[in-house]
Amino acid sequence: MAVTTSEPEDNEMTLSPELITQLTAWRRDFHRFAEPGWTEFRTTSAIITVLRDLGWDTVFGPELHDADARLGVPDAEVLAGERDRAVSQGADPELVTAMGDGFTGVLGVLETGRPGPVVCFRFDIDSNDLVELANDSHRPFAEGFASVNEGATHGCGHDGHAAIGLGLATRLTQLHAQLSGTVKIIFQPAEEGVRGAHSIVAAGWFDDVDLFVATHLKSDDDKGNVLTGSDGYLASTKLDVAFTGIGSHAGGDPEKGKNALLAAASATLNLHAIPRHSAGASRINVGTFHAGEGRNVVPRTATLRVETRGESSEINSYMDDRARDVIAGAARMYDVDVEVTVVGKADQESPSPELLPYIRTCFEGVDGVAEISDTGGLGGSEDATAMMKRVKERGGLATYVQIGMDTSWGHHTERFDVDEDMLAVGVEAEVKIALGAGEFLAGEGDENRVR
Repeated sequence: MAVTTSEPEDNEMTLSPELITQLTAWRRDFHRFAEPGWTEFRTTSAIITVLRDLGWDTVFGPELHDADARLGVPDAEVLAGERDRAVSQGADPELVTAMGDGFTGVLGVLETGRPGPVVCFRFDIDSNDLVELANDSHRPFAEGFASVNEGATHGCGHDGHAAIGLGLATRLTQLHAQLSGTVKIIFQPAEEGVRGAHSIVAAGWFDDVDLFVATHLKSDDDKGNVLTGSDGYLASTKLDVAFTGIGSHAGGDPEKGKNALLAAASATLNLHAIPRHSAGASRINVGTFHAGEGRNVVPRTATLRVETRGESSEINSYMDDRARDVIAGAARMYDVDVEVTVVGKADQESPSPELLPYIRTCFEGVDGVAEISDTGGLGGSEDATAMMKRVKERGGLATYVQIGMDTSWGHHTERFDVDEDMLAVGVEAEVKIALGAGEFLAGEGDENRVR
């Protein structure tokens, strides 16, 4: 994980060949050692090491998070196994120990010592729960950097995001004399399932941010298309549902049982029958259903993994409320107990419109950029919206940028791969964002912003 820190070239936005090579090396290293949410011990360790070598301050472990605000954290046994695996794969044992029970992710801070704004960039680092394709038609497998961690695959580009973040930190270190104020880079855990942003926000790390940019590589046939203000993300709630009944012999005394499987089945069918909302798009999905122990046993347990989504936070709240009603009704129907746990959530949050022209100018002229649009985007969900919301509440400006790649397969698929040409595009444009932020915000009346 070595890094090049040579002096800037005449064109300060152009990356050196050495750094471009390093971006690919970082991305492939993260891809090979993919780690799901709240278990990114090796990934976090590697990032901390690079940031410290660059001279950045680092905040990680329990200090980075409000423990009570974390969502969907794996149990202690899983975390212990993942810590051991990370160390066996090269993570710094002391850093892993300091991350404790899944307090992964890191905030890098570069203080310039000169007055100016606080500019923050966010890059997510977790992998998907996914089995990667294992044949030579898939480049990571053919070139030897496919995931070695069973059931964990970077199928959404977060390996590329982490590499962009380290490339940005490298260039800003080299250009330190031209910066003012403070730069923060958040390497966020547990974005998948919209779980990881809330505890970082609750810990107060966004309360002083003047300008915030989240970044995502996007599977797209139109390579180099940039979206400066993605507003297509849906609000969402992720629910784990556990039904508990009473087991009995299915032939000898079935009347003594209380069938959790039937309650879960009833809930599954009726969840998908919830009427859609007239005010905008709404979604619901039961993604997994596990129940029962044996053919001749009345099932005493059943679990569902459910998600709701809405074009607005209000529509999602409607879907969430109705889903809980359906789940409770199914439990009453079969006289079983039920517990519903929120394991992830995201609001809908729009980018600051006054920020988008500035982001556009920073991408214009960057080699590899094709068309630039200001609105649109994916129809999934994102917990970076929690960061955006907090920044805007405190008087700052925030947006979510997408960078199009030429890839054959979409996100969250076993064939997904990152177009590595676009890593440098992200670094170059976001260097420009950081360098010009002070002048831009002064023109926007930053001195009047409420803190």
